[in-house]
Amino acid sequence: MKLLLPSIHRGKQRLLVLQTVLFFLLCGFSGAAWAQGKIEDYKRSAALKENLRNKVYNAPNNVYWTTGQKAWYVVRTTRGLEFVVIDPKKKTRQPAFNQEQLATKLSEATGRKIDPFNLPFTSITFGKDDEEFEFVAEGSVWQYATGSFAFRKKGPFRAEPTDRRYWGNSRDELDEKPVFSPDSSQTAFIKNYNVYIRSEKTKQETQLSFDGSEGDYYSGYIQWSPDGKKLVTNKIRPNKKHLIYFVRSSPEDQLQPKLESREYLKPGDALPVQRPQLFLPESKKQISVDDALFNQQFSLSRLEWRKDSRAFTFEYNQRGHQIYRVLDVNASTGAVKPLIEERSNTFIDYSGKRARHDVNDGQEIVWASERDGWNHLYLIDGATGKVKKQITKGEWVVRNLVHVDDKNRTILFAASGRNPDQDPYFVQYYKVNFDGSGLTALTSENANHTATFSPDFTYFVDSYSRVDLPPVTVLRNSADGSVVLELEKADISVWEKGGWKAPEVFTAKGRDGKTDIWGIIIRPTNFDPAKTYPVIENIYAGPHGSFVPKSFMSNYLSMHELAELGFIVVQIDGMGTSNRSKAFQDVCWKNLKDAGFPDRILWLQAAARKYNQLDLNKVGIFGTSAGGQSSTAALLFHPEFYKAAVSSCGCHDNRMDKMWWNEQWMGYPIGPQYDECSNVTNAHKLQGNLLLLVGEVDDNVDPASTYQLANALIKANKNFELVTLPGQAHTAGGDFGERKRRDFFVKNLLGIDPPNWNEMEKEVAGSGK
Repeated sequence: MKLLLPSIHRGKQRLLVLQTVLFFLLCGFSGAAWAQGKIEDYKRSAALKENLRNKVYNAPNNVYWTTGQKAWYVVRTTRGLEFVVIDPKKKTRQPAFNQEQLATKLSEATGRKIDPFNLPFTSITFGKDDEEFEFVAEGSVWQYATGSFAFRKKGPFRAEPTDRRYWGNSRDELDEKPVFSPDSSQTAFIKNYNVYIRSEKTKQETQLSFDGSEGDYYSGYIQWSPDGKKLVTNKIRPNKKHLIYFVRSSPEDQLQPKLESREYLKPGDALPVQRPQLFLPESKKQISVDDALFNQQFSLSRLEWRKDSRAFTFEYNQRGHQIYRVLDVNASTGAVKPLIEERSNTFIDYSGKRARHDVNDGQEIVWASERDGWNHLYLIDGATGKVKKQITKGEWVVRNLVHVDDKNRTILFAASGRNPDQDPYFVQYYKVNFDGSGLTALTSENANHTATFSPDFTYFVDSYSRVDLPPVTVLRNSADGSVVLELEKADISVWEKGGWKAPEVFTAKGRDGKTDIWGIIIRPTNFDPAKTYPVIENIYAGPHGSFVPKSFMSNYLSMHELAELGFIVVQIDGMGTSNRSKAFQDVCWKNLKDAGFPDRILWLQAAARKYNQLDLNKVGIFGTSAGGQSSTAALLFHPEFYKAAVSSCGCHDNRMDKMWWNEQWMGYPIGPQYDECSNVTNAHKLQGNLLLLVGEVDDNVDPASTYQLANALIKANKNFELVTLPGQAHTAGGDFGERKRRDFFVKNLLGIDPPNWNEMEKEVAGSGK
């Protein structure tokens, strides 16, 4: 009997496992959704994903405007996908076309059955009169007239070539394509590293520069002045390219691995030097442009001529990102003067908060700045550079400069934090006059708003929601924000019947004892207030944004699926992130290892005081990219609080990652702060359980960063897990990575060994014989 009982037990266990796998197969669940708590937990997690996916109805994701001032969108209803068109002037909302009729015609033309509410296209292009549109289906372009129901096949679809240039590649400054003058009588081009012009009538060539060389050449991106009497280009002193290398171990097109490389500038690398050069073709004269105001450049950008050809302007970002200038160059003398100058003792958020509009050919400039500690709009005198007026002001931030109306001197913009009784991250839309008067809220509902404006900015479609409020979509008038037409109100009845629980918005004071830190709490559908649950934090703490969802999370079910395994899942925006005050963001400067952890820990402790179901003795954390760096940092710098981490394609040492992102927050020149914040340098401090995932051909974050961390951990005799994803780029690992992540937390926080998926597959294979 003693020998028989284990045998019977094993047989029952196999049967249970087999039944579970068959359950998944019959329900169409993918392996990515199988959660590894108890059997019933990962059944429920899989069912949650399957049962809720695409079950939010009447909530369009994108709205598009036609040239005829109508709007259209695709919305999922209980029937399927429906196309809707809006006419603001007539105040109508109606089907964009007869879907049943089009499906019939398309079925006849293609010889295959077409479902009218699952059409083989989701994008349409309206003609000028909005009475006909084109779409691509079955490899062809089709035309359909909504009034006459005319339908025809225009021809085969030929995709327009797309620019697949890798983001890190430097552009070919020696491009020798000729650049035509405004009247097309002359062309400018590069020859033998110098600037030439050619008469299109006589074909005579004239050399304008004589000091170009292979190591100090003129750029082929030449710009003629509008009057055709001047031209400008940059003289380039190139830098040495920094290449990173990968071995693509498992290419699709051959057996043997491939060695690949990418251009990839890292902090501290040398940069090319650009110097604008001015030419007067009629007199064959080159005018010197003094570089005193732009000689420590990180970049020069937005080189543009004034419409009257009196000058050209460009923007100068000083390396270290503590000085940013808009410079004006007199086209007659070459004299350079600053129109705008920003200075910061920390950093200027050039990659996230730049906004500039030149009014009436530069007579004035609408400019965004954090000079008073909050991101606001200013009106700058285009001649003197002096501030004429601070247009917006207060302890709130401008998020986006939408449109500037030069004639009526009004501005449309998005902002957050102006409503003291609302989440400070909620985006609302406003209108204001150049002098700061007439500030009008165009949206006000207590929710996060997304607006899509008509081409003439007289109307906009507004979709607003919260994580606990399904989307509402309306058409508004841009003059005062009044609702012209109610369009959609989301239906989440299927979610509610499925037991879905809305995330809870929770706030607690940060490290300073006064600043509110905002986050969300996600509980499983079978949440039992009498039980305690390990906590898992989803972290992304990049200073360039804020990351806690503010709109309804119809496309973010993965955190809910994770919670189903027996966890409480949270996401928090700590200090050091964006979209609050300048001081709030400055916490990150030269200190990315901070990652807002003092605020996150206080937030979690406050949540646990209110809800004793949170077990803060078992806290896990995961993140990708910058979140990968932070999740590992949680174990290294706060091991007393965080016990398990999963880090995907992390930037584990900021000296190994892309220059533009890291120098902005960590500073230049490279100093000891880079070493202090390095996970690699601090690898010996590891105490918790760590899983690292990395794509072998990640050209966003150099995968060597993860390998160097692994090397340091091995040298420190630390236990950890490393998963390399062949052929994968910058990724959290897809379905496989999701399964590994969930398995890891189930094992290390719940104390349950996840199922042996390989054995389960054997059982299924055996049952089929």
